[in-house]
Amino acid sequence: MTRSLGDKEHNGNKAANPLRFMTDPVSAFPIKRSWYAGSIAELHSVSDDQILLHLIKDDRYAILPTQQDAWAEQLPILRAALSGYSGMLYLEYTIPRMGRRVDAVVLIDGVVLVIEFKIGAHEYLASDLDQAYDYAADLKYFHEGSHDLSVVPILVASQARDRNPVVHPHPTVRGLYKPICTNAHGLRAVIDHILEKVPKASIDPDVWVSARYAPTPTIVEAARALYAGHNVADISRSDAGAKNLHETSDRLAGIIEESRSLKKKAVCFVTGVPGAGKTLVGLNIATKYNDSENDLHSVFLSGNGPLVAILREALARDSVQREREQGRRIRKGDAATQVKAFIQNVHHFRDECIRDAHRPPVDHVALFDEAQRAWDKEQTASFMRRKKRLGGFNISEPEYLISCMDRHGDWAVVVCLVGGGQEINTGEAGIGEWIEAVRRSFGHWHLHISPHLTDSEYGAGRILEEIKELPHVHYQEDLHLGVSMRSFRSEHVSGFVKKVLDCEVCGARGLLQELKPRYPLVLTRNLDHAKQWLRDHASGNERYGIVVSSQAERLKPYAIDVRSPVNPVKWFLDGKNDVRSSYYLEDVATEFHVQGLELDWVCVSWDGDFRHDKSGWQYFSFRGTKWQRIKKEARKKYLKNAYRVLLTRARQGMVIFVPEGSSSDPTRVPDYYDSTYSYLREIGVPEL
Repeated sequence: MTRSLGDKEHNGNKAANPLRFMTDPVSAFPIKRSWYAGSIAELHSVSDDQILLHLIKDDRYAILPTQQDAWAEQLPILRAALSGYSGMLYLEYTIPRMGRRVDAVVLIDGVVLVIEFKIGAHEYLASDLDQAYDYAADLKYFHEGSHDLSVVPILVASQARDRNPVVHPHPTVRGLYKPICTNAHGLRAVIDHILEKVPKASIDPDVWVSARYAPTPTIVEAARALYAGHNVADISRSDAGAKNLHETSDRLAGIIEESRSLKKKAVCFVTGVPGAGKTLVGLNIATKYNDSENDLHSVFLSGNGPLVAILREALARDSVQREREQGRRIRKGDAATQVKAFIQNVHHFRDECIRDAHRPPVDHVALFDEAQRAWDKEQTASFMRRKKRLGGFNISEPEYLISCMDRHGDWAVVVCLVGGGQEINTGEAGIGEWIEAVRRSFGHWHLHISPHLTDSEYGAGRILEEIKELPHVHYQEDLHLGVSMRSFRSEHVSGFVKKVLDCEVCGARGLLQELKPRYPLVLTRNLDHAKQWLRDHASGNERYGIVVSSQAERLKPYAIDVRSPVNPVKWFLDGKNDVRSSYYLEDVATEFHVQGLELDWVCVSWDGDFRHDKSGWQYFSFRGTKWQRIKKEARKKYLKNAYRVLLTRARQGMVIFVPEGSSSDPTRVPDYYDSTYSYLREIGVPEL
């Protein structure tokens, strides 16, 4: 049976303190990443039993026999492979963003060797190679001490056949290398070969191990980590260039505590650019106040159906896996039931409040993700009449949701997480309706507002001007997240996309130059080339896929059919062997599937619905057999925002596919596409 120590889950609140044996170089620092740390010389001066005793004694998890066996077999392999070298060894090194531990990290001459063991394995599985690479990439990208060092992942399948070691550098990330395979007997030769081939550096191990870890998780990774007990500070960037997410979380926590103690009611508006971490802040508050026996109990609500489904499934799967790794069994259905109380669809929350029209919800704190997408009065009334057979429902969704929380006799807090330029569907009220509802019907509620809510993309300028003299309005800078953390290779992606969509050519050119060194962005007219570009750039389990506007009706000749239903859960969560996953590049996701989520590498397929010409953007909808011009300003805004969503999904890089069209097809004439392609080339996007 194959065993790997790194497969065990690490729970941020329940995890054991890192082990210290003899001289531990990290003992003086508040955050200890590894369970055992010692010099290679110390490794050779103590017995396996002594190290195992510390590992078993200090681990707060139940130690399974298979884990003990894996430790016992791993230590002699390391001792033999490292004989004669000087450096540091870290066992069970925690990767916070991934919530997992690497079996061993070895630091020799400034080279970081990330070693993943598969004890008893006879094959080098692709999934194990991806796992080893993911650990190494995580250190390279997010551990500041490893940014300028050579980081090499090694997969040790102890019983596999011999392989000649070959060092392959990553094509775009300097100092990161592709995984090298070896068996137990070949590890020494692999380490010798690596240290001959890769650049070395002089570094103080104490400085390296104490360096800041500044991860930028995907929303799925963040939800998993937070639900498992990590704090937002453990899994988010804290550099000076980005608003520290825990500052915004702390501000909200302070408002919640004050509202509770003073018996007040409040609405908070958290703003942020796409990918800045608004949803992450909401999830952090929801996990912080997740005790149903306490009146501080909170609920995370979203009208984004795919996001809710994906997060629920990810958390349920993760709960089952963590329990199994501890030798316990839990039904997935039971895990899913627990998750449902944590993350709810806002419409289901609304319906439950309708069924019990007078009793307040159990939650005193409600966090509304993408609050700007809540329905206006007309859309809400229409839905209630058609779907719920409730006539006379004449208030907007924001007003009704606040009224539900207002049923509490003592206190309540509503947190609105607001994205600028994110309304993408008919009937979405925008954030102004939340403020208008408070002014109209809930004058006793306090408003805590990000000062950036006045920016044009939020569409709340008029109502903010009208309420500025009210006594219960508080502007707080900490409620704004101004730097995108989704695209961790460059914080300028959202700004670049905004200028492209606003036809600010000079500004877009300038930001593109900022992107180029670290964020690959290319343009092509060949979809097959775009797909290969994704495959070539993605490594390990980095997720890639094709995204497209829901109005892109004439990409069918390229096997892109927006009317063909995609399963967003399978698309976002399942692996490379599932034809329904994004990896297969067969199913495509629209703005409705990907809003609030992200991939590492994205192909944006551009159709004739959103065209550029000399006068700016032109808006079209395909009806029957031809394109029809969109005239309503609201629908134009939705289409423009759809492309804003699509163009801001990639964390690491993006390829834009603009078809050539066909002169023999009146629905795809080249003119529909050539001008858009020329515009992107004018900005400076390089051709693939």
